[in-house]
Amino acid sequence: MSMFRFAQPGYPEEDVKPMREELEAVGATSLRTAAAVEEAIVGQKGTALVVINSVCGCAAGGARPGVSAALQNASIPDAIYTVFAGVDKEAVGKARELAVGYPPSSPAIALFKDGKVAYMMERHMIEGKMPDQIAEELAAQFDKHCSKPGPSIPTEKFSSLRFVQVCGSQLAAKAKRLAAGKA
Repeated sequence: MSMFRFAQPGYPEEDVKPMREELEAVGATSLRTAAAVEEAIVGQKGTALVVINSVCGCAAGGARPGVSAALQNASIPDAIYTVFAGVDKEAVGKARELAVGYPPSSPAIALFKDGKVAYMMERHMIEGKMPDQIAEELAAQFDKHCSKPGPSIPTEKFSSLRFVQVCGSQLAAKAKRLAAGKA
C-alpha cells in the first residue's frame, strides 16, 4: 500500500454534459448514484450494458461512437446505462464493484446478463481502436447474449448524431484549478 494519497478532481457537469448526452441520445440512462447502479443491475434478469464514460480521448474517439454504432445492431441489451468517471464517483465505484474480476478502468464497457458480467471491454481493449472496430466487437457480444430487437434509435436519428472530440487533459487541468480554488 502506498503512503501517498492523491486527490482526484471531479469534472464540472457543464464540461461533461455533451459527452454524457452522446450516450443518452442512443438510449442510455445516466446513473448518478451507487443505489441507482445497484437497482439497475443487482438481481435483474436479462441483459444490461453499462458504459463507464470518460473525458479521455479513447472515450471520445472510440468508446462513445463505437457503443452508439453497436446499438444499431439487430440485437441489443434490454437496458442501457452509463456512469461518468470523475463525475458520478459513487455510481462508478458501484459499477466497478459489480464488474467482479476486472480492474478499474475508464472508459470501460460491461455487458451484464442476469446481474453478472457476461463480457467486459476494458480501456486497453478500446485504446487505439476505431469506433467501427469497437462496434463490431460489441455487436458480436450482443448477438451472443442479447435478444431484444435493435436498433436503440432509428437509423435516421443515428445518422444525424455528431460526437464530441475534446482533449480530456484540458478538462483535467480545469478541474484541478477549480479544486484549488483558482477557477
